[in-house]
Amino acid sequence: MAKNKIAILCLVAIIAAAIILHTELWAYDTFEGKKDIYYLWQDSQMLSSGENPYARILSGNMSENKKYPTYFPIFCLLSSLTQKLGLKDYDDWIGFWRHIFLVFNLGIGSLIFYIFSRQKLVLLGAFSACFWLFSRWTMYVTRVAQIDFIPIFFLLLSLFLLRRHKWTALLLFSLSLGVKQIAVFLVPIYLVWIWRSTEQNKVKTVLLAAAMIISIPLITSLPFLVWNPESFVKSILFSATREGDDSFDSPSLFEATAGLRFLPMLVLTTLICFGIVRQQIGLYTSALLTLSVFVNFNAVLFTQYFCWVLPFVPLTLSDFFDRSSTLDAQKDLPENL
Repeated sequence: MAKNKIAILCLVAIIAAAIILHTELWAYDTFEGKKDIYYLWQDSQMLSSGENPYARILSGNMSENKKYPTYFPIFCLLSSLTQKLGLKDYDDWIGFWRHIFLVFNLGIGSLIFYIFSRQKLVLLGAFSACFWLFSRWTMYVTRVAQIDFIPIFFLLLSLFLLRRHKWTALLLFSLSLGVKQIAVFLVPIYLVWIWRSTEQNKVKTVLLAAAMIISIPLITSLPFLVWNPESFVKSILFSATREGDDSFDSPSLFEATAGLRFLPMLVLTTLICFGIVRQQIGLYTSALLTLSVFVNFNAVLFTQYFCWVLPFVPLTLSDFFDRSSTLDAQKDLPENL
């Protein structure tokens, strides 16, 4: 009981310090800087006034970036709702959403802490929560008010629940994709994990899992598919066909060849899947490797992408301790078993 109280006090102190730090970053003007969140606000304004924000891509092309809406519509729908409820002015709107982003940011740090505390690794949990909450990449996302904290939280919660509550975990993963589909490269990883953990009716279970993963993005997209299917499909596919873009001006393999740019990711993700099947790679480690492959080889690289890798760097240790505990338990079994 005393250790639990110490753990709670430790987490509270970390959260309090993080709140002070991240709210100070809210002073950055995303309106004047025309950051991505500004264009998301514009898209939700269009939707609130009865216009289709995805239709903008029809006046352009499938390579040049003109800040088209490229995410599934969950955030746009919620954003539009908040505007209809009275948050029409940008300052009021961004002020509200900054609080929402902060809650999910703190939720990620708390969940990381909890994962380690369940393994009686409170010090490692404290380190990992600090590693997330005080990282330069996390602070950057707070400063520019990107929406990444929301889908990252649902992705992390999904992976945490996958072993014990797989159907709930799959719906949470679907929700993460519905907000922002960066984690789409984890779809084969999820399906391989489902295949490996299923003893009977493997094909049926994997197909059902795939249907659950696609369910939330598909259901929320139906109105836009009916409204203007061409504009919606082109907007969602734009991320795969657009010109390479890089915040760091670093070279990318096959950057200028759209037909080959995904080949390195495909090959390396296939190797990760084989590692999972052979039980050589843990759950969080497979997420770390897959998202690292995305960041390392995608032709488009923005600063906020590093946040998707960050939680899984310390969580690979959770896989290590889980594996060590399993091996120790097997050693303690009587030889005749």
